[in-house]
Amino acid sequence: MKQVPTPTIDGGGVQAIGSEVATAKIGPNAVTQLINALDAAGLQPAAIAIFAEAGTRDWLTDPPTAMVDERPVAMLHQTLRKLMPPQQSAAILADAGRRTADYILANRIPKPAQFVLKLLPAPLAARMLVSAISAHAWTFAGSGRFSGRTGKSVTFEITANPLCAGEHSDSQVCVWHAAVFQRLFQVLVSPNTRVVETSCGARGDDCCRFVADWKSIPDAANIYAKRRSHHLAGNSETLSAR
Repeated sequence: MKQVPTPTIDGGGVQAIGSEVATAKIGPNAVTQLINALDAAGLQPAAIAIFAEAGTRDWLTDPPTAMVDERPVAMLHQTLRKLMPPQQSAAILADAGRRTADYILANRIPKPAQFVLKLLPAPLAARMLVSAISAHAWTFAGSGRFSGRTGKSVTFEITANPLCAGEHSDSQVCVWHAAVFQRLFQVLVSPNTRVVETSCGARGDDCCRFVADWKSIPDAANIYAKRRSHHLAGNSETLSAR
């Protein structure tokens, strides 16, 4: 059997496979949902300026529909943060992240799987969702190294996150990633979930670290899950009795 060479990734987002070189890619939602967020905020003139400065103006009229080179995407996100006031850029990136998660929920996670996750106790649902996110990390982490672990809370880490590569900031900047994680967890695990980026590569930390926590306020999702599960069990017993 012919052995398949293992890809290696350098700091510039380039994957070397044997003697071949392939550019690391990221999902198109990192672009398309940013366009939608800017449009929804009525910031079309700003969008033109941002995309032009990033060298990606063509995407405004012809958005990507498949995996795309992560480098211009990173330039786009960083240019938005550079040209917009911090609060405004954070709001746009957060909206783009929520829209990305909504796209995933509508098109990538089967409805039966979502139904099951919503019925499970939050800790179990979280473990299953972390597993699913980890399996598809290449679509949003690109050449970055992703890990996810569960415990009292959930922690995601992206080492060498391409979307903030080479960027320098006094605070965390990866709002888009945080918003994607938060929306998925709010819908599938608990509506009380909050995701906070506690470390960031742009700030000089060893990785971009995100902590998802739903225990700081009463877990309404778990209460609903228990009631719903009990209701379904009751229906099952009634049907079997017939």
